[in-house]
Amino acid sequence: VRDEETGNYVMVGKTFKGLTDYEFGVMTDRLLGIQIGRDGHIVKVRPEVVVEVLASDIQDSPRYEAGMALRFARITAIRDDRRPEDATTLEELRRAYNAQFKRKAK
Repeated sequence: VRDEETGNYVMVGKTFKGLTDYEFGVMTDRLLGIQIGRDGHIVKVRPEVVVEVLASDIQDSPRYEAGMALRFARITAIRDDRRPEDATTLEELRRAYNAQFKRKAK
């Protein structure tokens, strides 16, 4: 997600679920082509690829800088029609996180 305050993108999870074997191979090659660093098994890339992701819910997570993580995330679309600036913001994710508790309370 995009942190509007810092202008940086922060991780809220990782997934390859939802991609076919072919799409996974293409995406791997694409991401390795824009790699800017590596931290163990995590490959850091320039923010150039936008994917649409669905998750079962959003949970608190000290593991990620955003303080939240997507649970059971899966990629539903590769959005070549979108720019990184169009990505969900950290504030939008916080609102979705809070809204899920209102839905569960009903």
